[in-house]
Amino acid sequence: MRMDSKVVLMAGGAGGIGSATSRRLGAEGAKVVVGDLNEEAAAEVAADIVAAGGTAVSVGMDVGDEGSVAAAIKAALDAYGGIDGVHVNAADLSPGTVLQDSDALGLDLSVFDRTIRTGLRGHLLCTQLALPHLLGRGNGALVYTSSAAAFIGEPERPSYAMAKAGINALVRHVASKWGKDGIRANAVAPGLVVTPTIEKTMDERFLQYALAGTRSSRLGRPEDIAAMVAFLMSSDGEWVNGQIISVDGGAVLR
Repeated sequence: MRMDSKVVLMAGGAGGIGSATSRRLGAEGAKVVVGDLNEEAAAEVAADIVAAGGTAVSVGMDVGDEGSVAAAIKAALDAYGGIDGVHVNAADLSPGTVLQDSDALGLDLSVFDRTIRTGLRGHLLCTQLALPHLLGRGNGALVYTSSAAAFIGEPERPSYAMAKAGINALVRHVASKWGKDGIRANAVAPGLVVTPTIEKTMDERFLQYALAGTRSSRLGRPEDIAAMVAFLMSSDGEWVNGQIISVDGGAVLR
């Protein structure tokens, strides 16, 4: 119960890593506001938390839209009177975007714009609108979902990698600017996490190839990321600030 009575807004709290993290925070005692573009999925995750004895509400949330982010924060304030933490876990992984994120020469700028809107602009919006409330509490935690793609230099997905590298810069900025005011900003950088969707759709040969690139006996699970986010949100992570922490089975060593 490390998160007992803490209010956490999950920006991208349904589906894969988001669902697992929302549930983990709820199980640790947090009052969870499950925000997601998929309102039905967000409502299902919130209902699961409540059914397990936790506290949660859901709200539709598009992190790239300022009005939507403001409405989600207002929902948290209306429901629980404040915010103690935000996990921004959002990226445009729709086929029309991520599968067209080719290379710097062939990239359609509309694909780049869509990727940055959610993957970077959305993270800044969440930070801008939530930070005053965290400062008003005298402390708070911001945790972002980055990616190994920010480090490894892939020959494709430049927009995605640039967005994730930008998140890393945002983490360091927030920690440096407001760390003395009690604000902690960190990011978790997952490797390949086998979500239910990936398990159903990805070729087994690719999964084995990905496993061979790690220093682990298995690939990642959404619960692995959820555990790290919960640590960074909790009092156990109070002396961790400005860090990008790889949770990838040892795929990236740095």
